[in-house]
Amino acid sequence: QVQLVESGGGRVQPGGSLRLSCAASGFTFSTYAMSWYRQAPGKERELVALSRKTGGTTYADSVKGRFTISRDNAKNTVYLQMNSLKPEDTAVYSCNARTWDLRLYDYWGQGTQVTVSS
Repeated sequence: QVQLVESGGGRVQPGGSLRLSCAASGFTFSTYAMSWYRQAPGKERELVALSRKTGGTTYADSVKGRFTISRDNAKNTVYLQMNSLKPEDTAVYSCNARTWDLRLYDYWGQGTQVTVSS
């Protein structure tokens, strides 16, 4: 059974930092692209950061230079280090695992709330 379990969310003041973790199980982690998405109230879900199985990364323009995605294939875990947080980063952050093998395999975690407020 596939599971993606996020942790590390919480409330932080503007300018602060948080580190999100997503522990994966039930699939071959190293063969999947791993991503973090976020959805703020009243807004569409957006891609925050992507870690390809080959090691390349992609970031949303709004988080470039502040957020870093990393993965540990030995621990089946993907991380999102978030620095210099802004109130507009407030959202539910969700972990996604995706790959193609004759068909799309697409899995989501339950999400973790990040609130940036003074």
